[in-house]
Amino acid sequence: MNRLLTTLAATVAFTASLMAQTFSFDGADKTASRVDPSDTYTDTRGYGYDMTQLAPVEDGKPFFFSVGVPDGNYRVTLTLGAKKRAANTTVRAESRRLMAENIATKRGETKTVTFVVNKRNTTISGNERVKIKDRERTKLNWDDRLTIEIGGEAPACSAIKIEPADDVTTLWLCGNSTVVDQDYEPWASWGQMLPRWMDEGVAVANYAESGETAASFMAAGRLKKILSLAKQGDYLFVEFGHNDQKQKTPGSGAYYNFATNLKQFVDEARAKGMTPIFVTPTQRRTFDSAGHITESHGDYPDAMRWVAMREGVKVIEVHNMTRSFYETLGTEGSKQAFVHYPANTFPGQSAALADNTHFNPYGAYEIAKMVLQGMRDLDLPIASHIKPDFTGFDPTHPDPVDQFKWHSSPFFEALKPDGN
Repeated sequence: MNRLLTTLAATVAFTASLMAQTFSFDGADKTASRVDPSDTYTDTRGYGYDMTQLAPVEDGKPFFFSVGVPDGNYRVTLTLGAKKRAANTTVRAESRRLMAENIATKRGETKTVTFVVNKRNTTISGNERVKIKDRERTKLNWDDRLTIEIGGEAPACSAIKIEPADDVTTLWLCGNSTVVDQDYEPWASWGQMLPRWMDEGVAVANYAESGETAASFMAAGRLKKILSLAKQGDYLFVEFGHNDQKQKTPGSGAYYNFATNLKQFVDEARAKGMTPIFVTPTQRRTFDSAGHITESHGDYPDAMRWVAMREGVKVIEVHNMTRSFYETLGTEGSKQAFVHYPANTFPGQSAALADNTHFNPYGAYEIAKMVLQGMRDLDLPIASHIKPDFTGFDPTHPDPVDQFKWHSSPFFEALKPDGN
């Protein structure tokens, strides 16, 4: 009898997770589940404040809120603003994916923001799991919760509504540390900035991970997990090359195993009815004495173009756009797009950071705009879902770095991502 009741309770909880759920933080919505400051997340409750190292929950301070849901896409609607004060709120989801930024509200004013979040765990089928890295086990991406981060200059959120979004197109991202959702300040990648620019008809599912090659991405089961969830009409964006070029095993090389692996991505995507798109790798910050970027990727960008031409795959030329971007900023100015910070810039940062491969939020934000411009230039149908406030991007005329307004997430890490 107890086993029957347990099974019944689990079934009820699972069914509820597939329906719209609304949570009220100020008690104004009497039809919603009231969330009190002491309601931390538990599997039994199925929702609550998360990342409890930020406790206690305080008005005007960042907070994380999680809801237990199955894998899939979810439409999230937030009511932002506060009755008694002005607010400015930035919203991120899961592992620091930017969803909405700098939403200003006056005292007593509210604004509604809606976006779509893709949620996943490591299960592929049966006992088969994605082989994630140890450093990923503390991330918010690979679990049974959908997590929303309410942050910004003076954050305020009075209600969150979460409902399944099975009717949207999913944009699946495959790549390495230049694409991945970076969890901690000051690291960032273009894949985690992309959701901010897509309307609620698209979910961005970022499966990239630091240090991955095209081969290791597949060996870990990441592509297989994507294929278990993807549907006809979705897109598969593929950016590799940084780490692939370091392989020295028999059969390695740009036009050997790398090209073969890229073709497998294409074949698998098309078999599922997806559209594969190649994204050439971002340049490293490697200048010559004349102020020009030197080519540090060998034959790998050309090999990607070669496979694309042979297989009829469209290409977004981020490799060329990042070259123009860095050269426009200049040898010294380009440091502003990378993780270059003197010691003590962030709490607990005892040593200087100087990384010429991995981006800070400004660099990642600008490169995401390059990807968006590439989508438009290729006239991809999914480009119709780019939000109207994206007015185009020219890498030789980037956004001024001093006008970039970024409110950091609460957590910092000095350790550089895998790969280079």
